[in-house]
Amino acid sequence: MLDDKDRIFTNLYGLHDWRLKAAMRRGAWDGTAGLIAMGRPALIDQVKASGLRGRGGAGFPTGLKWSFMPKEIGERPHYLVVNADESEPGTCKDREIMRHDPHLLVEGCLVAGAAMGCHVGYIYVRGEFIREREVLEAAIAEARDARLIGRNNVNGWDFDLYVHHGAGAYICGEETAMLESLEGKKGEPRMKPPFPANVGLYGAPTTINNVESIAVVPTILRRGPAWFAGIGRPNNVGTKLFCISGHVNRPCTVEEAMGITFRELVETHCGGVRGGLDNLLAVIPGGSSVPCVPAREIIDCPLDFDSLRNLKSGLGTAAVIVMDKSTDIIRAIARLARFYQHESCGQCTPCREGTGWMWRVLTRMADGRAEKGEIDMLLDVSYQIEGHTICALGDAAAWPVQGLIRHFRHVIEERIDRYSADAGRHGAVAAKAAE
Repeated sequence: MLDDKDRIFTNLYGLHDWRLKAAMRRGAWDGTAGLIAMGRPALIDQVKASGLRGRGGAGFPTGLKWSFMPKEIGERPHYLVVNADESEPGTCKDREIMRHDPHLLVEGCLVAGAAMGCHVGYIYVRGEFIREREVLEAAIAEARDARLIGRNNVNGWDFDLYVHHGAGAYICGEETAMLESLEGKKGEPRMKPPFPANVGLYGAPTTINNVESIAVVPTILRRGPAWFAGIGRPNNVGTKLFCISGHVNRPCTVEEAMGITFRELVETHCGGVRGGLDNLLAVIPGGSSVPCVPAREIIDCPLDFDSLRNLKSGLGTAAVIVMDKSTDIIRAIARLARFYQHESCGQCTPCREGTGWMWRVLTRMADGRAEKGEIDMLLDVSYQIEGHTICALGDAAAWPVQGLIRHFRHVIEERIDRYSADAGRHGAVAAKAAE
């Protein structure tokens, strides 16, 4: 369990003022010029040494990602893009940073920009985030007026930061679709390679990072990479924002140590599972795109990248969706399938056609109006979608279906048997009445 002294987001719940003076009292913008004076190689090495992995879902080492940017700044400028398009169902962490602790993000953008040679940064905010955008823009204006960012600022690195408001498309959370949208084009993912670190925004070297990934960097540098690396488990270190929703007594977003067990997380911060742990059916541990995990496997599992991968699931955004035994698990996954069918950009045939097909089959299975042979057919289609699209939306649509069949095939079969029995009984009654 995380000690209070190790918390990075000290105003996560908005109990204090978010504005500049209050943020500085909580430690923001403390010695920022000294951090930047370390220079690009040292900054990247410090982030690498901390063991920070991306907080947006993939878990890629942040320092390593930064190191992919060209070492020299040529004719093409370098850009930093912050992914604040928090659209994954169940995820509600980045919005708390933007509306309650925005200066941690603004300072993080400056430091990250200095580490990668970027003089311009863009924060791409989800279309539905109105108040969050307003607070963030006000915080950026405060920082610019105080000469903390902008040209000839007191921190010694010229850096302009802009907020771009999206239009509510889930696909724009994919990094290359986000770049297309920033350029004023339709939000469709790009083929890779070339990768954004070489050809990104406006054809220039670009790094895209999640809000939480950027916001924690100044604190890591101030307190030292060894401090951050000392929290959590090997290869899964540091603090992490968990969003717990669903069938718990107190849904919440909380900062905890990476690797906390599910049992400790929900019992310490959420008042336990509704009806007790014996009433737990399954958990989606990382947002709607990762496979569900049944109760017997998740209860004492550490919530980190590697432990959940070993359960054939993932930490993702750490959006923990809890489902008790009152949940119709087939209908729940069918609802997620409908979401991905709706949000597919339609560029890739497997995703465009496959997501709708999976949703329609799952809808019938939720009623029991299916054949048992369709279960394996559905699984096979999910594998035909997974890994066969330009971006990961196809994978995100396929994985919940695979998790359902892997762990709850018997529930689908029982539903089909019950429907068939009911249909047979009703048919016999109708035949008898016709006589």
